[in-house]
Amino acid sequence: MSIGIYSKLILRSRDDFRDRHFNGLMIIQVVNWYLRYCLSYRDIEKLFLKRGINTDHNTLNRWVLRYAPLLEKPLRSYRKPHCGEVRIDETYIKVKGQWKYLYRAIDKNGTAIDFLLTAKRNIKAAQRFFRKAFKKDGLFAPTHIGTDKALPFPKTIQTMKNEYILPNHCVHETKKSLQQGIENDHFRLKRGIPRNGCFQSFHTARKTLKGYEAILWIKKGLGFKGKWTINEQIKLIQSIFGLNNNIPV
Repeated sequence: MSIGIYSKLILRSRDDFRDRHFNGLMIIQVVNWYLRYCLSYRDIEKLFLKRGINTDHNTLNRWVLRYAPLLEKPLRSYRKPHCGEVRIDETYIKVKGQWKYLYRAIDKNGTAIDFLLTAKRNIKAAQRFFRKAFKKDGLFAPTHIGTDKALPFPKTIQTMKNEYILPNHCVHETKKSLQQGIENDHFRLKRGIPRNGCFQSFHTARKTLKGYEAILWIKKGLGFKGKWTINEQIKLIQSIFGLNNNIPV
């Protein structure tokens, strides 16, 4: 990755880690481990204990909730524009023992577009997601949208056309074959989420999922050219937080 890109991504200073009892490199290592691998907070606590570092799983949880959204926010402007043919679907996320809905959109090539966690699966929730995905970020409007046959989608797409968020020539398709790509992408996202238990609050789920999505964006490469190894990905994360030294992966 070029030096120019690194300089643009250094948006966070060491002040982000002020008053922390551990240095920023260690904190970001924890955040990366938790979001990248299928590890619980207690798993990471044990890993550090083996290295002679005494941490508490509750502290690790606070670090992820604090820094996962800070990782996702600057990456949004570096997402590659989609190809025009978009796939939209929702997947289930368990929060405090109840199923909630994570709306997600990618294009036919797997390029990430956006996501939104909602408490309900209805027209209002779908409209919120469409406005977030295609109005606020300024990525060009899709020409084709593939969804499942859920009832909220046709009405939502027509409303978006009436609001000029989607062009009138945008085609809505509900072929099952079109959804295979985004269903596979759901799996890529969710396989990193620890299986023991569920999110304890909607607030916690929303913040943590931002981190999971951000790590998946990074894995996909964000459209950057050249080699994209795990070390390059770690350097990118360091740059976002203004940390220039190498950390273990």
